[in-house]
Amino acid sequence: MANKKIVLLPKARKILVEVGENIKLARLRRKLSAEQVAERANIGRTTLYHIEKGDPGVSIGAYLQVMMVLRLGEDFLMLAKDDELGRKLQDAKLITKERAPKRNK
Repeated sequence: MANKKIVLLPKARKILVEVGENIKLARLRRKLSAEQVAERANIGRTTLYHIEKGDPGVSIGAYLQVMMVLRLGEDFLMLAKDDELGRKLQDAKLITKERAPKRNK
């Protein structure tokens, strides 16, 4: 199976680059070397480099492993947590049943 090049829209690319920068800053704040984080996450240093650059070709599992090493795993749970648009779309399609008329006694 040939590797496909992932093409992102500019806005998505910008978000991924920012995530990578945030991961790198978190690593530096913890005073951990790239080698330490890569070893603990069971990935290569090159993969960590790609993560910190926001490379879309790196698996989401590798991103999660690095975040777990940095103790940011709970942040990963925040992804798509508040789906405001999805809830609005769902609410718009909800059908309310009409009440039956009251019976006269």
